[in-house]
Amino acid sequence: MRLHHFPLSGHAHRATLFLSLLGVEAELIEVDLPNGAHRTPEFLRLNAFGQVPVLEDGDVSVADSNAILVYLATKFERRDWLPADAATLARVQRWLSVAAGEIAYGPAAARLVTVFGADFREEEVIARAHRILSLIEDQLATSAFIATPHPTIADIALYSYIAVAPEGNVDLAPYPRIRAWLAAIEALSGFVDLPRTAAGLVA
Repeated sequence: MRLHHFPLSGHAHRATLFLSLLGVEAELIEVDLPNGAHRTPEFLRLNAFGQVPVLEDGDVSVADSNAILVYLATKFERRDWLPADAATLARVQRWLSVAAGEIAYGPAAARLVTVFGADFREEEVIARAHRILSLIEDQLATSAFIATPHPTIADIALYSYIAVAPEGNVDLAPYPRIRAWLAAIEALSGFVDLPRTAAGLVA
């Protein structure tokens, strides 16, 4: 397996983290995003959207971080990470959608402003971040993990950008359950951290 990634990308971190948690070895290929390597014809043949991560597994190429999580859990028959029963699977999918939606437009966008200079309205994306974090804080009142009593790929999809939310000036102090949940994921065997930057509240 080969994973095309960028170290500071939370989306790419989802894939590298899950590979490590599964104990699956993969060649990590860093894509030089600052110099436009994701826009080359070679990379666009892997992912026409020009985004990382992309997983290559033999003749199979999987783009999109959440799709990679589903692929890996299914390929290795890890029903602990991706349950098969309809109700639980639906709960996991719901939070995968949150990771692709509210997390991307909230804490991830806020971090894009401070770390990468993105042209977003800072107050707006920080407010979005706190809205979704409040909902997640409430969700964690009934379970240690987001969709089931044990970790699933839903937790992995949500983890990265929440863990580094302070880099985008999103304070996690008001969310004790989220902070406990982050610590629980970080305590898992095989955990690998997302490289941190001196930005936002941690500057």
